[in-house]
Amino acid sequence: METVLVVDDEKNYTLILSAVLEEEGFETLTANSGNDALQILGSADVDLVITDMKMPGMDGIELLESIKAKDPDLPIIMMTAYGTVEKAVEAMQKGAYNYILKPFENDKLVIYVNKAIEMFRIVKENRHLRSSIETRYSFGNIIGKSKPMQAMFETIQKIAPATATVLIEGENGTGKELVAKSIHFNSHRRNEPFIPVNCSALSESLLESELFGHEKGAFTGAVALKKGRFELADRGTIFLDEIGELSQSLQVKLLRVLQEKSFERVGGTKPISGDIRIIAATNKTLKNEVAKGNFREDLFYRLNVLHLTLPPLRERTEDIRLLVQHFIDKYTPERNSEIPVKGIDREVERLFYEYQWPGNIRELENVIERAMILCPGDTIRVSDLPKSFQASACSTLKVSDIPFKDNLSDTLADIEKALIIRALNLANNVQSNAAKILGIGKSGLNQKIKKYNLDLGPKK
Repeated sequence: METVLVVDDEKNYTLILSAVLEEEGFETLTANSGNDALQILGSADVDLVITDMKMPGMDGIELLESIKAKDPDLPIIMMTAYGTVEKAVEAMQKGAYNYILKPFENDKLVIYVNKAIEMFRIVKENRHLRSSIETRYSFGNIIGKSKPMQAMFETIQKIAPATATVLIEGENGTGKELVAKSIHFNSHRRNEPFIPVNCSALSESLLESELFGHEKGAFTGAVALKKGRFELADRGTIFLDEIGELSQSLQVKLLRVLQEKSFERVGGTKPISGDIRIIAATNKTLKNEVAKGNFREDLFYRLNVLHLTLPPLRERTEDIRLLVQHFIDKYTPERNSEIPVKGIDREVERLFYEYQWPGNIRELENVIERAMILCPGDTIRVSDLPKSFQASACSTLKVSDIPFKDNLSDTLADIEKALIIRALNLANNVQSNAAKILGIGKSGLNQKIKKYNLDLGPKK
């Protein structure tokens, strides 16, 4: 039940308005001054404030400014007499939701109240969504409420306190470095360095120097001693990204680090020891690379003490809505427009659920970032998406591929059943998401599931 705070220095007026609103199903609170209203707002959850404009002491404008300073989204309806219409316009400019002239018909006030309450309900839902993203559905900076991601969070919590080496496998763009950081920052090493190295970004000689450092004069251009990433990561964590690209020579040297817990700088002879946790990641399946002879088997087993496989985005479509909202919030400060983007329309959401996302979360972020720049309004539409994405994601139904039945109704029923099954698969059997893909209500989808006797099975 929503709560409305009625503020007026005339006690009879607050009593009458409270009775009208309570009859409409609202809970009401009353105050006879601006100061009393602020005290109530400090201790109660209120969904709407209705305040008189002209009051002794703190007037309606001052009350409006005080409320907006604390909660800019809380809707406020101003009650005003004909002589203070200019003040009401000023209130609208300062953030009031609406104003109503005294005396007014109760039905008109109820209409204004319902609209304001509905608007604030949407605001609260968005607040809840953002809170969910930041708390329940996040682990560090990882976002997900799907079963695969919840299982991933549980695994991270279990392995983070350990010191054993971790191997993370997953397609490009699935968030392997974020997972590595979450492991590090949820371990006892959280206050020590986290040192990332991309093993595919440098040549073999440069990578060796980058990893282990070099002595002065070790090679041409080595004019001073340089500490390597392993040395810098002492007592912390080193993250070796794209470990599958490591050369055979460097694989041997890395194996020695894992076995002996020490290494030497390039051109040096003195062993350097350190307390370093190694987390490695690859977009390849290292076991297959071992079978092909591209990766040392002994090194694979040294790295694969603890193993994580990150699911691609197409296997966790339940998280798409959360991720989209996260990226909209992220790029809102960079948006060169006074119109804030609130979300995506239904057709865009359907495309996002159907698309295979070969670039995974990184690709989704790129699409949202560009759409935020191109979007002229408050909702991202298909026309705002990058042209390359539109070409890949958009497809039309081919009538020639639809098999004929004895009559049209049976043919249409087969099409409807196939689309429902497809939507459920895309939504990982989450019926609310499948209903959105189909553009129907959840109750309507339930009826059709029963009609076609579909066996949903468990959520994926």
